[in-house]
Amino acid sequence: MDPEVSLLLQCPRGGLPEEQVQVELSPVHDRRPLPGGDKVIATVWENRLQAQPWLFDAPKFRLHSATLAPAGSPGPQLLLHLGLTSYRDFLGTNWASSAAWLRQQGAADWGDRQAYLADPLGVGAALATADDFLVFLRRSWQVAEAPGLVDVPGGHPEPQALCPGDNPRHEDLPGELVVHELFSSILQEICDEVNLPLLTLSQPLLLGIACNETSAGRASAEFYVQCSLTSEQVRKHYLSGGPEAHESTGIIFVETQNVRRLQKAEIWAELCPSAKGAVLLYSRVQGSALGSAAL
Repeated sequence: MDPEVSLLLQCPRGGLPEEQVQVELSPVHDRRPLPGGDKVIATVWENRLQAQPWLFDAPKFRLHSATLAPAGSPGPQLLLHLGLTSYRDFLGTNWASSAAWLRQQGAADWGDRQAYLADPLGVGAALATADDFLVFLRRSWQVAEAPGLVDVPGGHPEPQALCPGDNPRHEDLPGELVVHELFSSILQEICDEVNLPLLTLSQPLLLGIACNETSAGRASAEFYVQCSLTSEQVRKHYLSGGPEAHESTGIIFVETQNVRRLQKAEIWAELCPSAKGAVLLYSRVQGSALGSAAL
C-alpha cells in the first residue's frame, strides 16, 4: 500500500448508513498532555500565526479508536470512540517536527502511538455523478494543507455546529447528535466546495476510516455519496462558484470503472493522502458492492 496512507477501518460491503453508527464521546478519549507540558504547542501556534495570520483555532472531534461489530450482529455496526481537540493542537502535535518522536513516546508511555497527538477527525467523500464519474478537486495554493494537490471534497465535523462557543464540553454533545453531525458535515462540505444543491445528494454511506501518514496518522472518515446530476451539470455548478470556491482551482472527473486502476495512473502521485484513502476504501467497499474488482 502507498506509504502516505493506511486504512484503520473498512466497513462492510456497501458501507454503513447513519443509523448503523454510534459515538461514545468522553474525556478519556482526549489526547494526553505532552511530556514536559503543552507550552510547545503554544509556541508552534504563535509562530504559525506570524507566518499565516489568517489562521484561526477551533474545536474539533478527536478519533481515539473505532470498534466494528462482528458480522451478523444486531444493532449498530460501528462504535466510534471520540474526544475533543483543536486545530491549534493539531498544528502543535501532528504537524510538529517532533511528531515522529511523539508517536514513539506515546507507544512507550501508554501503549498507543497516537496518545499525544491531536488527531482531529476529518471527513471526505467519494462523490459519484449520475453518469458514473467520481469528483476530485485541485486544491488551491493558498490552503494550509496539501496546496496544489488533488483531493476529494471534504473537511471536518464541527463541535461548534452542536454547541456554539470556543470550549464545548463533552457532556453537552450527545452521541447521536455527534453521529448526525459527522454524516451531515460531509454533505455540507460537498455543497460548499462543489456548489451542489443539497437535494441532489444521497444520504452518505460510511466506507471506513483512512489515516494520513504524512501528518502522523491523522484519521479521516471516508463516505460514498451519489449525486443526481451528470458530470457536466456538476462542472457548471462548480464553475459558478460557492461558499468555499477559494479552496480549489479546478474540478477533475474520473470514470468509476477506472478508479480501481488509479494507483497505476500518473494522477495518483498528485492525490492527497486523504484522497488516496477515499479511493482505496471506495474500491474495496463500494466498488465491490457494484461488482467492481477491489484494489
